[in-house]
Amino acid sequence: MITKEIGGYFGLEEFYGREYHDGLIAVNNGRNALLYILKAKKIKKIYLPYFLCDSVRQMCEREGYSYGLYNISSDFMPLFDGKLDADEYLYVVNYYGQISNEQICTLKRKYKNIIFDNVQAFFQKPVSGIDTVYSCRKFFGVPDGGYLATDVLLDEEMALDVSKDRMKHILGRFEGAASDYYADFKENDSSFNNCTLRKMSVLTQNILKAVDYESVRRKRNENFAMLEKHLGEYNGLRFTTPDGPYCYPFYCKNGMRIKKALAAQKIYVATLWPNVLELSGTLEKDYAENILPLPCDQRYDAEDMERIAQYVCAELSDE
Repeated sequence: MITKEIGGYFGLEEFYGREYHDGLIAVNNGRNALLYILKAKKIKKIYLPYFLCDSVRQMCEREGYSYGLYNISSDFMPLFDGKLDADEYLYVVNYYGQISNEQICTLKRKYKNIIFDNVQAFFQKPVSGIDTVYSCRKFFGVPDGGYLATDVLLDEEMALDVSKDRMKHILGRFEGAASDYYADFKENDSSFNNCTLRKMSVLTQNILKAVDYESVRRKRNENFAMLEKHLGEYNGLRFTTPDGPYCYPFYCKNGMRIKKALAAQKIYVATLWPNVLELSGTLEKDYAENILPLPCDQRYDAEDMERIAQYVCAELSDE
C-alpha cells in the first residue's frame, strides 16, 4: 500500500540542527516527563512543594499517585524532614535556576530518592543518576514539549503527539499582538490538563532543531545582567546568576500592584502559580505575590531591559 505522498504544495521545512537536550527522552510536556518517571520507577508516593503549579497535583490525582506537600526555605531549598521509603520520592524544583548541580548532588546524598525539576533551568545539564525533567514552552516558541533524564525506561508503548492544532497563538503572535491571541494561549495551556503521556510531536521536535541555542543562552545572560545592573540594589532577593536564565526574579513589596502597572505599559509579567495565593501567611504566598518574573529572554535587547527597569523604578518611587 502506497502511503507517502509525492509532489503538491510545500509544508514546513525540515530542519537539520540538533536539539539542546539531544539524547534525552522527548515527551509532549513537562508534567508528562514527571509522569514517565513515576510510571517507569513504579513510584507510589511523591512529595511536592507547596510552591508549585497545581497542575502537577492534578496530574498525580488523575493518574492515581499519592502525594504529600512540603515548604521551602527563603533560598528555595526544600524543608523536608521525612523519611522516604523505597517507592517514595522528593520532587525538588529548581526555582529560577537557583539550585546548582552541586547542591542537587548534596540533596541526592541526603534523601536518596529525588526528582529534579529543571523546568525553569533549561540550560542546566542533568546530573548522571538524578532523574530530571525539562519543559520547552518556558524558553522557546513551541506549543508543547518536554525532556527527561532517567536511568529506567518505561515498559509501555507511547503514541506520537500531534501539535498542528496548538500553533495558533504562536503563529498569531509572530505576525500580530500577543494580546490578540492570549485566549488561544490560555486554551492551549488548559488543554494539557488531560493530556496523556506521548512522545514529543515531530512538529515540535523539528522546530527545536532550528533553535540557535548558544545565541539564546547568550542573549538571556546579557538581558539578565542588564536588569541586575538597573534593579539589583532594589531587589529583595539575593541569588546566584543562572546560565541562560528563565527570567529575572525581582522581589518587592506590592508586587501585584506593580505587575498591573507594568501590564498597562504592555509589559506582561506572569503570575506563575496563582493557586499558591490561597496559602495565607506563608513564605510561598509572599513569593507568589511579590516575586516578579521579569522577562529577559531572547526576544528582547538592552533597550527593552531599560524600558522594564524604568517603569519598575517609577513604580517603586511612588511607594
